[in-house]
Formats: sequence, C-alpha cells, structure tokens
Amino acid sequence: MSCPNTLLPRCPKFNLYLVTDRKQTAGRDLLGVIEQALDGGVKGIQLREKDLGGAELFHLADRIKALCDAHHASLLINDRVDVAMAVDADGVHLGGASIPVQTARKLMGDNKLIGVSTHSLKEAEESEQAGADFLVFGPVYFTSSKAPYGKPQGLGPLKKVMEKISIPVYAIGGIKADNIGEVKATGVRGVSIISAIISVTYPLAASEEILRALER
Repeated sequence: MSCPNTLLPRCPKFNLYLVTDRKQTAGRDLLGVIEQALDGGVKGIQLREKDLGGAELFHLADRIKALCDAHHASLLINDRVDVAMAVDADGVHLGGASIPVQTARKLMGDNKLIGVSTHSLKEAEESEQAGADFLVFGPVYFTSSKAPYGKPQGLGPLKKVMEKISIPVYAIGGIKADNIGEVKATGVRGVSIISAIISVTYPLAASEEILRALER
C-alpha cells in the first residue's frame, strides 16, 4: 500500500523490514549478519535488542547506522527514542509498552519515521489515528519469537486490517519466501523478517530470495 499524500515525506522506502536479534545468529557477530543482509538488498533495518543498556545500544546503533548509510538503507531503533535521536536514525519503532506516537513525534520531529507494532484491528486503527507512518501486524503464522504476543493471526485478520488502514502495513510472524505470495495477496506494503534472515547460514542469499519473492 502506498503512502497518503500528506505522509509522502515520511513514507518508508523499503518492502523488506529486517528486525535484529543477536541471540539468533548462532554466535556470529550481529554486524556481520546485518552487513550480509544489506549486501543482499535489504533496505530497512529495525535494531531491536531490548536487553542492552543505553551505552551498549548506542554504540551498536552507531555502527549499524554507518552500515545502513553505506547501503542507502533506513535504520529504525526499537522503542528507544533517545538512541534513535543520538545516532540520527531514520526513525523509531514503537510497541505496546512504548511512549505514545504523538510524544515520539514531538521529540523526533516531522521528518523521521514512526512505525508501530500491532496485533489487532483496533490497535492498528488507533495507531494510524495517532499519527504512525506505518504499521507492522502479526504474528501472521506461528513463530517462536512472536509466541508471547498470542496465537497466529492468520491471513483473515490481516486482510481486515488492509481493508481499513490507509498507511503502509508490513506483515510479520513466520514469513518465509515460500509463503510471501499469499501474504502479498492481502495488499501489504511488505514483510518484516527476523529468523528467516538472522538465523540462516547465508543471510545474503536469504535476503535476495525473499526480495525476489516480494517482487514477483
């Protein structure tokens, strides 16, 4: 789904939104995995390492920002508006326990992206009304990383969200190259991926395969 005209300056420029999890890299350096994904064509990264303290997260974000800049990719920081501002990230990604969208907008200004994770049509509608630039909705299929957020939604609720929401929506949860076609058929802008890139042996090849599936 394209962005409404009033949001064009803040329209996300990616259809594959990679979410980090250094605990799923099988001991490999997270920066190396991210660089491979970027080499494979990923243009949107969400740094999501909730257990890191402010200083550690800042230094990691600063290094990832340099990688993203070199690959002309967007970097968003999960939850931590302060870290996003400190490294001049392209935006922030908010969840249910984060500060309100309106507050993040006041802090970050009009030129930064604000994404919001949602798990129901009600949450999606509320986030759009609050001024989010894009939404992530799921989990669509089962995935262990999203199990704490409830049972898989399936394609039905995703379709209902797409019927009601006018800003870009990214599907998340158990999405792989072989099921992207049916996800795309709902009208989503793109997909958000964790393990299908972060956990695999060859992140570059996995990124290329998912992007090909998205472009079919």
